[in-house]
Amino acid sequence: MSHPLVSQLKFARSEFRRGLADLPDEDARKRMLPMNAISWMIGHLAWQEQRYWLDRAQGKVMLPHLNENFASGRPATTPALDETWAAWETITEAADVWLDQLESERISAPLAEDYSSVGTFMYRNIYHYWVHLGEAMAVRQLLGHPGLSEFVGDIDTEAPYRTA
Repeated sequence: MSHPLVSQLKFARSEFRRGLADLPDEDARKRMLPMNAISWMIGHLAWQEQRYWLDRAQGKVMLPHLNENFASGRPATTPALDETWAAWETITEAADVWLDQLESERISAPLAEDYSSVGTFMYRNIYHYWVHLGEAMAVRQLLGHPGLSEFVGDIDTEAPYRTA
């Protein structure tokens, strides 16, 4: 069983995915200024996961284009939805190999030299998902999407509170 923080990250990811279900590519590429396009948000979260769990933690960069196109402060883009989901899936699957083996001792240790703990970065990543999910849901509401899911989903089953 994964560490409780890893379970919470996976729950945040699943809620992000659920909140963006049935999103047409055309709408995912629209920018409701000053917000970014939803497709960019997906790529941005893939960039963050790659940055933390692959690059900083393991010295790996699987998809260099994420650094060029989705890093904080980079120019706004409106990429194809299927491309950003594919990148997100590639990165999260690779990250899970590392995340799933984490134990409390490692989570309390620095992510890398001169960085905060893995746990602090885990919180940052989890909260980042919720920020962008809320932003994406606002965009979807402005676009008139009906029947949007309610949050938070089935946390009682998928990610209930538990100690390490």
